[in-house]
Amino acid sequence: MTSGPHTLTAALGEFESAVRDQDGERCDRAFPLLHQAFQEAGPDELHLTAPRLAALLDQLPPGPRAVTAVLVGACVERGADPEPCAPGVFAGVREALTAALRFTERWTATGGGELPDPGRTELDDQVVERVGAEAAFGWWTLPEWQMASVALLNSKAVRQRVGADGGELRSLVERVQAAGGAGEEFKCLAYALRVLDDEPLVVLHRETRTAYLMRMTGIGDNFQLHTLVAGALVGGLHVPGESPSAEAIAVCRETEGQVLTTGTYNLLAPDGSWIWNEGTPSDIPVVDGARLLVLDPPPYERSWPAGRFFPGMSGDLVLERVLGQDEADSWYARVADPK
Repeated sequence: MTSGPHTLTAALGEFESAVRDQDGERCDRAFPLLHQAFQEAGPDELHLTAPRLAALLDQLPPGPRAVTAVLVGACVERGADPEPCAPGVFAGVREALTAALRFTERWTATGGGELPDPGRTELDDQVVERVGAEAAFGWWTLPEWQMASVALLNSKAVRQRVGADGGELRSLVERVQAAGGAGEEFKCLAYALRVLDDEPLVVLHRETRTAYLMRMTGIGDNFQLHTLVAGALVGGLHVPGESPSAEAIAVCRETEGQVLTTGTYNLLAPDGSWIWNEGTPSDIPVVDGARLLVLDPPPYERSWPAGRFFPGMSGDLVLERVLGQDEADSWYARVADPK
């Protein structure tokens, strides 16, 4: 823990006091000192600071609120407990998404045109007059809210705590993306809200007509899933083929970095349509209580840097059991030929 007048604890106390007094000038002076002290703070201070900052979010105006949320996320990335921070951060995320959706609607209603990029352009008075301040700030602060919320969603406990609200938040993100044509800008938030935990997955390897019950947690995209499934089946000597390297499997679980790997399968849904590597495990349809994935030979060779879509999120895929032939046949009866 640092010492002197600019410890994180002291800077936080001054910032809290300014926020309680609704003194904007003091807040503007206190926040840079808070940010500066954060750089040198130790784990104990960060652990205490993150929930106290999160508790202030609803008392701050939209711009400072989003920037403060980023600082909460930064504390979490350096070891602070994310769970106490979740209510304040996700209330802010929901409010910002709702306002951003109004922004896209008002933008269209007032003449349309290309939407401003909140990550690259300054918010000016003309935009505020056109759509209203609340809607404008909602759109402009979404990049900050994405950073803050993804930092918290790296935690399985937070993902479970968000729970049912995750569906509402996913819907808001998807509506903002669709209305604004902003598919890539908020992709990280959309994907983080789709992450599945302790999710049963039945995998059918069509060439050998075998079937496997797996369970997946914290997998951010299907590149990661593809690598882990191939590692479990080929690396586990259940089916023939070339397994991803141990290093590729490790970086898809929790080791840092990326490792070039080559695809082993073509991933298919039960109806024979493709499950794209670029998508997420939530794209795999649920059949009788489990995600059902079919593996076919790849139609062409494809390589990618194996790793985790969310570097701060540990991923896991467990092979729980090999299904008996009668049970496997009952699953195969539910799938169609590839399209």
